[in-house]
Amino acid sequence: MKLKAHIVSRGKAQGLALVTSQPISFLGSVDVKKGIVVEKGHELEGKSISGKVLVFPGGKGSTVGSYAIYQLKKNGAAPIAMINIKAEPIVAVGAIISDIALVDNVEKNPLETIKTGDKVLVDAIVGSIEIL
Repeated sequence: MKLKAHIVSRGKAQGLALVTSQPISFLGSVDVKKGIVVEKGHELEGKSISGKVLVFPGGKGSTVGSYAIYQLKKNGAAPIAMINIKAEPIVAVGAIISDIALVDNVEKNPLETIKTGDKVLVDAIVGSIEIL
């Protein structure tokens, strides 16, 4: 299944999806050295976002979250791509400065269409996602 999406940060990546219906604060909720979600009570608590196509509604929290995404990338612990329902400035800036493909405004709700473990191609050059 191939779906149109709005390009936020250009790039192209393919990998396994990790999906949550909860927003993510990258500052304090994710260990920037290991890429593990550490926020107590979060759906992804204890799971690694490293090397995954991270699907989540959007970000929350501090503007320093952009730098936390950059630290994840620098430490080799970042997601390879991100899909949001609506990307807000913190996640958008983090993806752009970290060279991580990011799309939003997908023609079908990605939280309902993509399941954790699905193989997904994010093409933030043409503006599409494909569930393989």
